[in-house]
Amino acid sequence: MVTRKSHHVYVVELHPEVLQEPRFRRCNPHYVEGRPCVYVGMTGLDPDLRFDRHKAGIQANAFVTKYGLRLLPDLYEGFNPMGYDEAAEREVEIGIDLRSAGFGVWQA
Repeated sequence: MVTRKSHHVYVVELHPEVLQEPRFRRCNPHYVEGRPCVYVGMTGLDPDLRFDRHKAGIQANAFVTKYGLRLLPDLYEGFNPMGYDEAAEREVEIGIDLRSAGFGVWQA
């Protein structure tokens, strides 16, 4: 079976004000002050289009809609595109890696 490589992982930088959100803070007990805050996601769309949809409130994560600043392609570009299952696994791996580096991370 051939896996269609139609999915992408992506990382959005969030404004540091997201740290004022209790849910975000609770999910990041090992956040290192001064490190970036990010949203990690996966999509069947181009990451630029997906980010635009978040910002427009279309099938959006509230943290990205309110605090999303820009995509951080250096953190994901080398992985894309990939099959759905690989993208789902990679999304989790990126979140784990960034959290272990002290980032504040949100994943849906």
